[in-house]
Amino acid sequence: MIEELLNNKKNIKRELNKTIKNEDKKECFFKFLDVLYDDLIRRANPNKNILRPLSPHLPIYKPQLTSTFPISHRISGAFLATIVLFFYLLCLKMGLIFFTYTNFYQFLFYSSRLLLISVEIAALALSYHLYNGVRHLLTDFSGFLFLRIGRQRLK
Repeated sequence: MIEELLNNKKNIKRELNKTIKNEDKKECFFKFLDVLYDDLIRRANPNKNILRPLSPHLPIYKPQLTSTFPISHRISGAFLATIVLFFYLLCLKMGLIFFTYTNFYQFLFYSSRLLLISVEIAALALSYHLYNGVRHLLTDFSGFLFLRIGRQRLK
């Protein structure tokens, strides 16, 4: 059964290679064909571990707090670094004389709601990044006191 499926897959690949001229389309069809026939081989032999994934894949992975906090900490840090870099480049390009023009203040007046929302988002990211960094430092330098709660001491 498996040999028949593999021969059928080779024949289809050979026919696709002859008929399709675009290399990107060929590669896409070949990947689809590989996934399809791997699934057929796996279903043909449910008792054997043929083509079994080595690690858990994303649909069965449940996110934990210990993995989501560092990821969100990095995202907030990248967001804050982007804001700082943007304003640094803005001041470098425009100079401080830019803030003396009336057009700049008219722009701020008309976009005041957008400005308030963006300042609130930046403040939220800054506070989260700061508090999470302090929590991380406390858990690093406290000898993992937070992890020992509920455990018995070894004698």
